[in-house]
Amino acid sequence: MKKIILSAIMLLGLAFTAQSQEISKHALGLRLGDNNGFGGEVSYQLGLSQKNRLEFDLGFRNSSNVDAIKAVGLYQWVWNIDGGFNWYAGVGGGIATWDHSYNNNNFRYKDSGTYVFAAGDIGIEYRFSEAPITLSIDARPEIGSGYYDDDNFGFDVGLGVKFRF
Repeated sequence: MKKIILSAIMLLGLAFTAQSQEISKHALGLRLGDNNGFGGEVSYQLGLSQKNRLEFDLGFRNSSNVDAIKAVGLYQWVWNIDGGFNWYAGVGGGIATWDHSYNNNNFRYKDSGTYVFAAGDIGIEYRFSEAPITLSIDARPEIGSGYYDDDNFGFDVGLGVKFRF
């Protein structure tokens, strides 16, 4: 049993370090998703090493019933799949503020608040070699307190495009 566990650990270690990739020092772009209506986010990535980076996202929402701003910070680990394909996973958190108002005939409702949340992140990206562009798709589950719709769990799938420099 000890040999099997040791072999599995060595195999995982080899898989995560076998291929190297190049993480850009900086990347700036957009992430389009739909977590509680936060349709778009401005996204910035800061490369820390060849396997780690920080990502900061700032999302805005302006709809007929809810206006909100959300800031997210994530620490990500990056692994190369093949060539320009990488997959990544990360953890982090954020803060958001919202204003919810609803008017229908004689019924008026108005509420606002701020919430904090913890977030995870897992995704896949493709780095074009002939242009400094990266395309990505990821999933970001979030759990926190005080969402405007009384749901403390949010799940966001986003499509991103970033310019590397």
